[in-house]
Amino acid sequence: MSSGRSESAATAVSRAEYCVVACAEAWRDNGEVLASPMGLIPSFGARLAKRSFSPDLLLTDGEAMLVGLDGTAEGWLPYRRHLTMVTGGRRHVMMGASQIDRFGNQNISCVGDWERPSRQLLGVRGAPVNTLNNPVSYWVPRHSPRVFVERVDMVSGVGYDRAEAAGVTRFHRLPRVVSDLGVFDFTGPGHSMRLVSRHPGVTVEQVRAATGFELAARGEVPYTREPTARELALIREVIDPGGLREREVRG
Repeated sequence: MSSGRSESAATAVSRAEYCVVACAEAWRDNGEVLASPMGLIPSFGARLAKRSFSPDLLLTDGEAMLVGLDGTAEGWLPYRRHLTMVTGGRRHVMMGASQIDRFGNQNISCVGDWERPSRQLLGVRGAPVNTLNNPVSYWVPRHSPRVFVERVDMVSGVGYDRAEAAGVTRFHRLPRVVSDLGVFDFTGPGHSMRLVSRHPGVTVEQVRAATGFELAARGEVPYTREPTARELALIREVIDPGGLREREVRG
C-alpha cells in the first residue's frame, strides 16, 4: 500500500475494487462523451471516473435522460441525438462478452455451431454498430478459456482483424478489456490482445493458463494500479455502500 492513505482505506483493497478502478480508467481523458456501461462493475467504474478524473463524461439513465451523479435528470437525450453521438464516435461503451478472441471479436449471440448451437445467448443486438462507430471496451467477470477463445463461434462485436479487412476503421477502437484477473489492450502484434496489468495476487502464468490463445506481453507485467484513498472512499461510501461489487467479483 502507498503511504498517506486515509483511515477508510486501511482495509485491504479487494479484487472487486481493483476491477472498478480498472474499468474507470477506460474513460480517462475521454472528454465529453456518452459513457454507456453495461453491467454492475462497469457502471460503478463510469461513475467513479466522472467523480474523479473524467468530470465531463455524460451519464444516462439507460433510457432517454442525461443524469447527474446523484441520478437527477439534467437533460433529455432523444433517440435521434443518441444515434448522432453513436455514429460520430462520441460514445464509449463497455459491454460484456460471452466469448472474445485475440483480435477483439466478441460473441454474445450463441455458443456452438450456428446451425445447431449448444447455447442461445442474448443475440447480436447493437454490438456491430457499437464496435464500428464508437469506442468499445469489455468487462469479463470470470476470466477463463471458455470466454477468451482462439476463435469466437459467432462475431457480434467486430475485432481489429475484421474491421481492417473491411476498411471500416474510422471510428473503430477497442481501448481495453478488464477481467477479474487483469487488464488488456490490443497493442500486441497485428492489433492482438496484450496483457497490460494483472491484479494483485494474480500471476502472469495464471492469466495465460486461463486464456485460450497466445497472449502478448511486454517485459515484466505490472500490477493494476492502486486506488487512491479518495477513490476507495467514493467506492465504499458513495457509489456502492451496499458492497454489491463483492458479489460479482470474488477473491
